[in-house]
Amino acid sequence: MAVYSTIIGTQRRHLMDETLQMLKDLTDAPGVSGFEEPVRRVMRRYMEPLGEIMTDNIGSIIGRKVGKAGGPKIVMAGHLDEIGFMVTRITDDGFLKFQTLGGWWEQVMLAQRVEVHTRDGVVIGVVGSKAPHLLSPEARKKMYEKKDMFIDVGASSRADAEQFGIRPGDPVVPICPFTVMRNEKLLMAKAWDNRFGCALAIEVMRRLKGQRHPNEVYGVGNVQEEVGLRGAATTAFAINPDIGFALDTGIAGDTPGISVDEAQGKLGNGPVVLLYDASMIPHVGLRDLVIDTARAENIPIQFDLIPAGGTDAGRIHLFGAGVPSLVIGVPVRYIHTHAAIMHRDDFDNAAKLMVAVVQRLDEETVRQLKS
Repeated sequence: MAVYSTIIGTQRRHLMDETLQMLKDLTDAPGVSGFEEPVRRVMRRYMEPLGEIMTDNIGSIIGRKVGKAGGPKIVMAGHLDEIGFMVTRITDDGFLKFQTLGGWWEQVMLAQRVEVHTRDGVVIGVVGSKAPHLLSPEARKKMYEKKDMFIDVGASSRADAEQFGIRPGDPVVPICPFTVMRNEKLLMAKAWDNRFGCALAIEVMRRLKGQRHPNEVYGVGNVQEEVGLRGAATTAFAINPDIGFALDTGIAGDTPGISVDEAQGKLGNGPVVLLYDASMIPHVGLRDLVIDTARAENIPIQFDLIPAGGTDAGRIHLFGAGVPSLVIGVPVRYIHTHAAIMHRDDFDNAAKLMVAVVQRLDEETVRQLKS
C-alpha cells in the first residue's frame, strides 16, 4: 500500500505541469479511426484560447494563429486517430468479432484489455483466443491470426451483449492509462501515435502566443490517418497551405534486437527528422532549413526513415500544385501496440525546434522554397 501511494503521489505532482496534463488528457481520450470525437473535444479545449478554430466536414480540427495576416500558411499536422477495432458481429454465445482499424501485428493483440464504446457507456473486454494447450505443437509455432480472435465482454449470449448496449459498428479502444514511469522523463501511454503530434501542434501555438512570427500557423488534428491519410486531404483543401509539417512518431531503435540500420532514433536524443517514408520524399530545402535551425539553436536532432509506412505529409505535399513538406517526430517505443513510451525531453525539444522554424518562415523564405 505504501508503494502504491508513493506512485500515485508522484503522478499527482507531475500532473501539476500543464503540458503533462495535456499529454495525459489527449492520450487517455478514446479515438480510434473514424471515431475521433472525444479526442477532438480535448484538442479543441486546449486550442480555443490560442486562436480561431475551424473544422473540415469529416471530423478534423484546425486551430489558426495569425502572426502576420496574409503571410505564408504553415501547417503543423498531427492525427487524432489511434489504432483500434470495430465490432462487426455478436456471436450467439455473446462474443464479439471485430475488424481492425489501422495496422495491428497479431502477436501484440492477444489477452489485451479493451473498451467497447457503446451508446450506453463503456463495456470492458479482453481479446481472447483458443488456449495454447489446445493447439498442436505446429500451430503454437505460428502466428495466431486475427480472424480467429474475438472479444470477451462477459456476455453469455447475443441478447446479453445487446443488453449491455453493444451493437455492430461500435468502436473498440485499447486500454493503457497515461503513466509517468520510474524514470520520470519516460511517459507510457496508448496512442502516442499520434496524440504526440496533436499535443506538439498545441504546444507550439501556445509558445508562439505573444510572440511575433511572419506567417499564419495552423495546428491540425487530422482524422483517419491510420486508415489512409484521409483527414490530411480534406484539411489541406480547407487551408491551402504554403508549407506542411506532419508531426508524427518515429520508431525508436534503442531496444534489444534492433540494428542501427533498421531504426536510428533513441529516446532522449532529440526530435527526429524523417529522411524518407513510403508516402513522401521530403522537400530538400525545407529539410535543410530545419537542420540549420536546429544547429543554430543548439537543439539536438536525429534522422531516420520508414520504408514501409506513411504520414499525413504524404497527402499534404501533393495538394494543389504541391506543398513543400517534411515530417518532424520523436522516437517512440512499441508504436501500434497497447502501450508505447516517449521521452519528455524529445517532446520539449521538438516544440522548441518547431517554434524556431516557424519564426524563420517569412514570405521570402517560403517563396524561395516553392520556387
